[in-house]
Amino acid sequence: MFQLGTLSLPSNLFLSPLAGYTNLPFRIVVREVGGVGLCTTDLVNARSLIERNPKALKLVESDSRDRPFAIQLFGSVPQEMRDAARMCEDLGAASVDINMGCPVRKVCRVGGGSAMMTELGRTQELVAGMVEAVKVPVTAKMRLGWDDANWTAPDLARALEDVGIAAVFVHGRTREQGFSGGVKLDGIRDVVRAVRRIPVVGNGDVTTPMAAAEMVRRTGCAGVSAGRGAFYDPWLFRRTRHLLDTGELLPEPTFEERLRILRRHLDLMIEVFGERLGCVLFRKVAPWYAKRFGPASEFNKKVVLVSSRAEFDAVLDNYLRWRAQFCDADGQLTARYQLSPMVASFQREDEPPSARREAIPVPKGPVEVW
Repeated sequence: MFQLGTLSLPSNLFLSPLAGYTNLPFRIVVREVGGVGLCTTDLVNARSLIERNPKALKLVESDSRDRPFAIQLFGSVPQEMRDAARMCEDLGAASVDINMGCPVRKVCRVGGGSAMMTELGRTQELVAGMVEAVKVPVTAKMRLGWDDANWTAPDLARALEDVGIAAVFVHGRTREQGFSGGVKLDGIRDVVRAVRRIPVVGNGDVTTPMAAAEMVRRTGCAGVSAGRGAFYDPWLFRRTRHLLDTGELLPEPTFEERLRILRRHLDLMIEVFGERLGCVLFRKVAPWYAKRFGPASEFNKKVVLVSSRAEFDAVLDNYLRWRAQFCDADGQLTARYQLSPMVASFQREDEPPSARREAIPVPKGPVEVW
């Protein structure tokens, strides 16, 4: 069990918000696979939520299969953040998370995201108002600081602890880094040492169970949160929890299991968004699953064009026939087929984290279109 303020969670593993990806269908998929303690919605603008903007409400959509869940808010106007926090509570959120780590310019320029780390007094006052406004736990997701010359996270975490924050989530990069370079585990460790009572949850480059275990070992963090790593591998939480509990590393899911979850994810996308929009949105999802399929060029070329379930089924059937040329009689990839360097680097979990790829590649363009 993991204690988040008054909230008892079954695991110390968390799904981080990932704009455009951590919608209701994906959160349900992760929960069904197992291992996660709390899932957080896409980040949402506090003002848009208060105004009941349809797009904002869709971002925080949830149902009984998605419990417990947190809603992540961004904004910088105290009254708006308080009102939005109350609304999150009314919508059934088990906790409210404040985004203090998003590096995207449109978030920072209004004083939200990483910009909140530059004004500790103002941020502390805003958080105090939110804590007083709701009964559910309030948490904060932050980076180490604006740049390497200004690691404000330890001081900010201590200041927020003083006004009742329930936990802090720390992405081990600065705002200046964006998603480039490697995560700085010593920075997360500094935050752990700065607080007195509240849990610190580490985040960044958690792409394998071994990487999560290494983060806990080197930083002393109370839990681990993953965003891109979980989207690349929805089994990450189940396998990480087993490793942390037993010291045993579970095997990778089979190709058949990957196909089952792929189909289940699409089913949920269609259920939540309707067939056409669900399939269109799934165009950017399916290629992430295919990164673990082995040879997948034929699938990737076609799946980004589907607009219906029937089209998807046809693409998948054609792909399976094409893929058979690389497989043996049991459908397993033959030894003569070599995985790409990127896939191999993630699958070789016997290597130390320093020997693996530093991070999952970030798609080009604004985060909103990933």
